[in-house]
Amino acid sequence: MLSELAIKKFAIIDDIRIPFKKGLSVLTGETGAGKSIIIEAVNLLLGSRSSADLVRTGEQTAELEAFFDIEPDSHAATILAEQGMDGSEGLMIRRVIASSGKSRVFINSRQATLDLLKQVTWNLAGISSQHAHQGLLREENHLDILDEFAGTRSLRQEVTSLYGKILPITRKIEVLKSQREEKIREQDLLQFQVDEIEAAGILPNEDEELDIQRDRLQNASKIFEVVNGGIHEIYDRERSLIERLSALRTQIEKFSRVDDVLDKVADRLGSLGFELQDVAETLRTYSATIDLDPESLELLTQRLDLIAKLKRKYGGSLASLFEQYELMQTKLSDTKGLETQLLELGMEKEGFEQQIRQRAKALSLARQKAGIVLAKLAQQELAALEMGKARFEVLISHQTTENPEELQTPIREKIFSTGMDKICFYLSPNPGEAAKPLVKIASGGELSRIVLALKAVLSTTQSLETLIFDEVDAGIGGATSEKVGLKLKELGAKHQVICITHLAQIAKYGASQFRILKQVVNDRTCTSIIPLETQRERVEEIARMIGGQKITTATLTHAEELLHQGLA
Repeated sequence: MLSELAIKKFAIIDDIRIPFKKGLSVLTGETGAGKSIIIEAVNLLLGSRSSADLVRTGEQTAELEAFFDIEPDSHAATILAEQGMDGSEGLMIRRVIASSGKSRVFINSRQATLDLLKQVTWNLAGISSQHAHQGLLREENHLDILDEFAGTRSLRQEVTSLYGKILPITRKIEVLKSQREEKIREQDLLQFQVDEIEAAGILPNEDEELDIQRDRLQNASKIFEVVNGGIHEIYDRERSLIERLSALRTQIEKFSRVDDVLDKVADRLGSLGFELQDVAETLRTYSATIDLDPESLELLTQRLDLIAKLKRKYGGSLASLFEQYELMQTKLSDTKGLETQLLELGMEKEGFEQQIRQRAKALSLARQKAGIVLAKLAQQELAALEMGKARFEVLISHQTTENPEELQTPIREKIFSTGMDKICFYLSPNPGEAAKPLVKIASGGELSRIVLALKAVLSTTQSLETLIFDEVDAGIGGATSEKVGLKLKELGAKHQVICITHLAQIAKYGASQFRILKQVVNDRTCTSIIPLETQRERVEEIARMIGGQKITTATLTHAEELLHQGLA
């Protein structure tokens, strides 16, 4: 229950504090006094988005506070406990809105997020305003109303959850199918490229080794000439290096006996002789390997050209070529893996589809039964609100589809995240007229009464403790307003009801009443809230609502009679 509401520096409100009680509380006042601003403040405290325009002109911040009495086992108390907060003494919500547009939320003095605020206040209060009346015209809201009445929200959530599981699987299957088609188109090219690389039989670093071989073949004749010239110089020519070295050694050996240094030199010359012989042998062996065949160079050049061509085609280097080759092989194997993935995902999707068909069907049956009951109860409530000849219907329809890819029942009824049903409220205001959707038939006064009738029906099933009505008296008067007031009083016996009204016939039923007054103080417009605590104050306010600015004795007497009737 909303025990207290405080509003500071908000729009034309400077600083007000309103204590609320159980039962029906009515807020009355002149048009434009600021009654709708109070509704806006409550909306913000329940989690709606803020705006810098709401901060009073010249002020830095606006502050809103609401204190709720909550039960220990309530939804709000549970959320508070999960957040480590104690709700045993109630729930205090404070919201500070800066002129910059930013806002801060405090729950039981602890700063919190807007999402947490919405969770905590989810079922604390329900506001029925002119916006809510217009919302009743939107068919998407009819489904929510029926599910709330039918108690099928948990079942609907199961359907939504299953739908949420199927959707990503479907998208994944579509992506994989697209990939498979693309891979099938690429497969021939990939296979050709893999075969091309494999046929080339290229070895690691082969290009570098062939470059060296090509340089050797290009210089083969010169190398052959140099090598054989070296052999000739060492052995074959007259006065060859071997002969001269041997002669020099012989001469030095003659004196080696008289000088140890010369003996050592002679030994070294002997070693050089053997080294020269080894060099000559090496050159003869190498000479035999020199390829002087021009065809060898041609073949090697062709091989290098092939390698160069493949390198250009696959990344510019052998390392890149081998990397591309591995990647292409992986892609080829992935094509086979896609089929396995598609099969597994298809089976998983089929399992979820079977479940969602069962749950959607059960949900639809529950809605159909509840729709009949809701229409009957709403009919009764409308009769109590001077619309006894009206006929209210809950139409449940299904959309068929010919697209096999869309989620559907065995008889092609399309399944959405909310189930398979489309809900639309129909109304025939007068006998003999065909029932039509509310958007095409309801006047402002009829909408107000339909909203109130549905609230009265839903009040038996919903857990809201506080119901707030604004514009519930739009387009009505006379006997109808009496009925509306009495219905609000009946609701007040089960819930805390707060109603903003312009009609004395409704205000008289309030267990408590507040007057909303707009004044100019120090050249600034401001709104104040005055609790009408005595019967005299209430009589005067109801008299003002009846007679306007000029209040006569007769008006006061009439107001007193009305108040007596309402409180009886």
